[in-house]
Amino acid sequence: MKQLVKVWDLPTRLFHWALVLLFAGMWFSGKQGGDWMEWHLRGGVALAALLLFRLIWGVLGSETARFGNFLKGPQALRRYLKGELSESEQPGHNPMGGWMVALMLTALTAQVTTGLFSADVNAYLYDGPLASAISSELAEQMNSWHRLNFNLLLALAGVHLAAIVLYRLVKKQNLVKAMLTGYKSIEGEAPNLYFAPAVIALVTLIVAAGAVYFVLTRF
Repeated sequence: MKQLVKVWDLPTRLFHWALVLLFAGMWFSGKQGGDWMEWHLRGGVALAALLLFRLIWGVLGSETARFGNFLKGPQALRRYLKGELSESEQPGHNPMGGWMVALMLTALTAQVTTGLFSADVNAYLYDGPLASAISSELAEQMNSWHRLNFNLLLALAGVHLAAIVLYRLVKKQNLVKAMLTGYKSIEGEAPNLYFAPAVIALVTLIVAAGAVYFVLTRF
């Protein structure tokens, strides 16, 4: 029998949807160019803080948000692909989804890093906030890598969306609703999950934002 089980905490869900909005906004502002690049840079700084929050939350946060909970080895991957891994064993990200999350976070971190160090090779007005810390040649190269890596991010986003549709059609799992409400329909015994106190998330966000501000103001 299926039952609704809380699997995603509020900080993880807020991170997810804030990331979606920031990604869309930065895509739009980057395409527009011109004065929109000022907003693009602001979004990049916000995204840097958000990613740093998620990396810390992946260690200190709730059980389903922790990297150690969903980054599994080959045996778990094989069990999942064979249909032997029950939902109660892996209520959050499944093994494949977990590695997709890791890949997307890595690609996003690379995107933010190259953006912070990028030179504005078009208008020469909106260099990344850390571009002055490296040579002009390397800053221009960072810009090229920034553009190339964005294509990878689009491909990963496409795979992510395709997986959501597949889960909805084949497994009858509404992953979007689960990330909105925090609750997921799970077959079998409900897992006993740990959820970190909200104050830890708040402190984590403050630390992440402070760390980004500290780095950016040193150059």
